[in-house]
Amino acid sequence: MERRHFLAVTAAALASSRAWAQASAEIASQAPVPGSLRVAARNAWIWGLPLIEMAEQRAARFGEGVRPNTFQHQRALVTAKGQFVTTPNNDTLYSQAWLDLEQGPVTIGVPASGNRYYCVPLMDMYSNNFAIVGTRTSGPGARTFTVIGPNAPRKDPMAIRAPTNAVWILGRTLVDSDADLPKAHAFQDGWSIQGPQARAPKSFAKRSAPWAHYFSSVQDLMNESPPPATDARMLDSMAPLIQFGKTFDAARYSPEQIAQINAGVGDAANLLGQVRKTTLVRNGWSFPHQSIGNFGEDHDYRAAVAIGGLAALPPVEAMYLRASGPDGRGFDSAQSWKLSFAADQLPPVNSFWSLSMYRLTPDGQLFFADNPIDRFTIGDRTAGLKRGANGSLDIWMSRTPPGAESNANWLPSPAQGPFVVILRAYLPKPALLGGGYQVPAVHAA
Repeated sequence: MERRHFLAVTAAALASSRAWAQASAEIASQAPVPGSLRVAARNAWIWGLPLIEMAEQRAARFGEGVRPNTFQHQRALVTAKGQFVTTPNNDTLYSQAWLDLEQGPVTIGVPASGNRYYCVPLMDMYSNNFAIVGTRTSGPGARTFTVIGPNAPRKDPMAIRAPTNAVWILGRTLVDSDADLPKAHAFQDGWSIQGPQARAPKSFAKRSAPWAHYFSSVQDLMNESPPPATDARMLDSMAPLIQFGKTFDAARYSPEQIAQINAGVGDAANLLGQVRKTTLVRNGWSFPHQSIGNFGEDHDYRAAVAIGGLAALPPVEAMYLRASGPDGRGFDSAQSWKLSFAADQLPPVNSFWSLSMYRLTPDGQLFFADNPIDRFTIGDRTAGLKRGANGSLDIWMSRTPPGAESNANWLPSPAQGPFVVILRAYLPKPALLGGGYQVPAVHAA
């Protein structure tokens, strides 16, 4: 590693760790007394949020008639219509399946991919990507792999053991253009899945549910998908409210105790707001924590991602850089904005990069917005982009076309409300992974 790159990586890591340490200290200083119902409610709400969000996704798929242990292939790129998860991409076709491993192993096959990027990430009910099969890990050849539950005997020494019996696959298949769709469909059609029949799961509370329904669902989901032993300290802090293997009984709490619980839920919302501010920001771009996609004990950040980017991949597979405007509350879509790349400063990737436009909802979620040209993303595969005489690339963001000379590079912004842009970099190179590469700032046009 060159000395300059090493210093950049080290500086980025130190800045990130200092920012997180400072924010953690501020959060700790505001925390109520440990051992109280208020602390238990705050921690249980945060800790259980991924279970709630994952269960909602699972229920939605089965509500559409999709059975466990079967693939559901998306045949068109996600647009403003038909969005089913926050922060969708417009670059890949999704292939999803919910595995139920309680009745036995599931075997999955993927055909040869050639030069096409794809990935088959396996997520447990706590939203961790515990394994990824795909271009980066498996290469371009055909692959077959078996997934087994946490307590199943390992008859196949190469089997992938899942931490929970419920597993969500949200696969991605890269599409270069509309003309490439038939070939992408043929690749999807080669995916196979074999496993025992399983019953559809029941529904649980949503994030907005009253405290009693919410914590009852967290209790049931925890019992369905036992937590890892490494969560012991967090589980101890939740014990005054919920405990693994127990049954939740909201009726046992007095009005005074319920007031504490509601206060703890409020603390959880405030905590998430602070967690979102701890991300390293460079040139107006927020970098994800290194734990994204496989969170370990980073429960606060895991909850924040469950709301704003559920099913995010780990950095080694994809980097998600976010620009949220001068004040962090989104760019004003009534103004015009521009992102300019020098010829030799395009995002360094081994697969592809793209810039996506999202409307920002009041609760922090990101979704595509309708626009007159049905363009939601610009990237290295966008046809017709115009470069400057020196090879530079300007991307224009506005409600109305920027002008005849720049329309080819126009990424329309929402008709109303603030917007956020996400730069995706699939299979990022070391300069981007380590922080040596800096994305140019978005500025007013």
